Amino acid sequence: MTLNYPRSALIIIDIQNDFCPGGALAVENGDEVIEPLNRLASLFASKEGRVVVTQDWHPSDHSSFGIWPSHCVQGAIGAEFHTALNLEPVNLIIRKGFRKQLDSYSAFFENDRLTSTGLDGYLKALSVDTLVLGGLATDYCVLYSALDAAALGYKTIVAHDAIRGVDLPAGSVDRALKLLDESGIIIIESGELHGF
Repeated sequence: MTLNYPRSALIIIDIQNDFCPGGALAVENGDEVIEPLNRLASLFASKEGRVVVTQDWHPSDHSSFGIWPSHCVQGAIGAEFHTALNLEPVNLIIRKGFRKQLDSYSAFFENDRLTSTGLDGYLKALSVDTLVLGGLATDYCVLYSALDAAALGYKTIVAHDAIRGVDLPAGSVDRALKLLDESGIIIIESGELHGF
């Protein structure tokens, strides 16, 4: 698949220590997504595409800690990006979930579905119309980000080899992939993008 890279962006979701093996809310084999994401980031940067990363950034008393273990606390090691993730090609970091009473799965909206993260405005200002997404976790932040991207009118692609899921409750990864497909989102392997 060939993209018009100057009008495309790679959205890398939550590659943070707490979501990788050994972290407070670890996704099994979550660190396996880093290599394909680094390759994609280099490709986008070399062809004048944009690279955006999201970062969960919770206060220490965040409301989501009643549902999930305490994770990605502002300024803590668990909130830092995994050291293997190459941040050099990154144009923008979107921090989300920093309001105490409001969680944020999507890269575009907080979970009230009203509060924007600013990502859509940034991309529209650059005339970006195509997004490639990867990261953690398939059944939560990747899913909601991709669904919002499609709803906002972007051609939306998910790199299957660059995502891993929590699968909690059991079966949620398969349900997420089915929902992505039913929503018209293209699911490919990262190597299918022209430039490798």
